[in-house]
Amino acid sequence: MSCRTISIDVDLSDFDTDDLIEELESRGEYTTMGDSDELIDKIFHLRRQGRDFEKELDQLLYNKTGRAI
Repeated sequence: MSCRTISIDVDLSDFDTDDLIEELESRGEYTTMGDSDELIDKIFHLRRQGRDFEKELDQLLYNKTGRAI
């Protein structure tokens, strides 16, 4: 069985933003701003109530950076 390699020149400007977002979402590498806004709102309310918000803060940081704390 032989293996072939094909090179294709592609520029990101060849894709529209919606296509790029869709691809990132399919890879689990993109979180919509709505999700972040909801977490920020939840963190705000938990903090105002003097309740623990560590889990929500960790989730927000992971969503934004892709790295677990």
